[in-house]
Amino acid sequence: MNIYFDSFYDWWKNIDKYLLFIILGLFFLGLFFSLVSTSLIASDKLNTNSYYFFLKHTTYILLGLIILIFFSFLSQKILINISLLLFIFSFLTLLLVPIIGIEVKGSKRWLDLFFFPRFQPIEILKPFFIITISLLLSLKNRKLYLKYILSTILIFPILLLLIYQPDLGQSLLISMVWLALIFVSGINIFLFFTFFLTIGIIVSYLVIFVSKFEYIKIRLISFLDSSSGNNYQAEKASDAIINGGFFGKGIGEGTLNSRVPEAHTDYIVSVISEEFGAIIVIGIILAYLIFSYKVIQKINLINDNKTKLILIGCISIILLQTFVHIGVNIRLLPTTGMTLPFLSYGGSSIISTAFICGIILNLTKRKIK
Repeated sequence: MNIYFDSFYDWWKNIDKYLLFIILGLFFLGLFFSLVSTSLIASDKLNTNSYYFFLKHTTYILLGLIILIFFSFLSQKILINISLLLFIFSFLTLLLVPIIGIEVKGSKRWLDLFFFPRFQPIEILKPFFIITISLLLSLKNRKLYLKYILSTILIFPILLLLIYQPDLGQSLLISMVWLALIFVSGINIFLFFTFFLTIGIIVSYLVIFVSKFEYIKIRLISFLDSSSGNNYQAEKASDAIINGGFFGKGIGEGTLNSRVPEAHTDYIVSVISEEFGAIIVIGIILAYLIFSYKVIQKINLINDNKTKLILIGCISIILLQTFVHIGVNIRLLPTTGMTLPFLSYGGSSIISTAFICGIILNLTKRKIK
């Protein structure tokens, strides 16, 4: 049995407890903010139990913690094998979205499964995409650029499916993580910038000339021109941060949740800042930075290129999502609908983050000699 799993004693002895406690702390912070930010929505808009969203969020957190612990217990070889199988499964579910997906506000991104209602396949695919790409990029082959060609072939159908939904935010996130992994794998700098420019040209063409991405163009115009009248959500979010000041207005005193739809997902930083103040947001950002720093410290101690690439991909996706989410909330970036890892409400996002953290904890364990 130990070839598949660590014993509890070995797991506890070898796990990076510093990382584990930061991860648990961020998840439980998300649970707390879910309680204070969603109870008003449930009672006022749904006319139901005021803890409706909080109880759902708690269920997702508990499921996420089970996944996190399970993945951190696995042996590294089994982790890789399971991840490849889950990559295939999640890719197949992504293929089903155009056929049986649920359309919400003009975008078809979700599947309604009996065991997981409103399930977003791309969120589950992201952790296993990182592992699959990392395995390809760590291949040792005489034809140096074969692995880059294979990785391009792998990402291409995923981006096409995301573009069809349309979900430009996740498309850019996946592309940026892919480029980050290619960059650190030791690619020729000229070839890397060719990849980068190609993606930039494709995205620009889609936004400017494809009608399906008209909403992206509107968001960009409203971001650049505040008088365009299409930036209501962004204005209310930035107003909430300003009104919260340094110490906040107090629990339950915020108004952003009642004025902006889905504020507890897309604008959770603004919700937190309004009620608890900028000082708490600064503390949260520091927690993300400490978490990232500790993972990067571990990467420097690892000799295996495959493990290094996986860890770089995992921490990159968390940092990029965090940067984009906070950037949108403070109007540094146009609206993308990107959730904040650990803290935003949403089952798919929480499960995705749990998978990523389980992989990080597994690969940063102290190796038994």
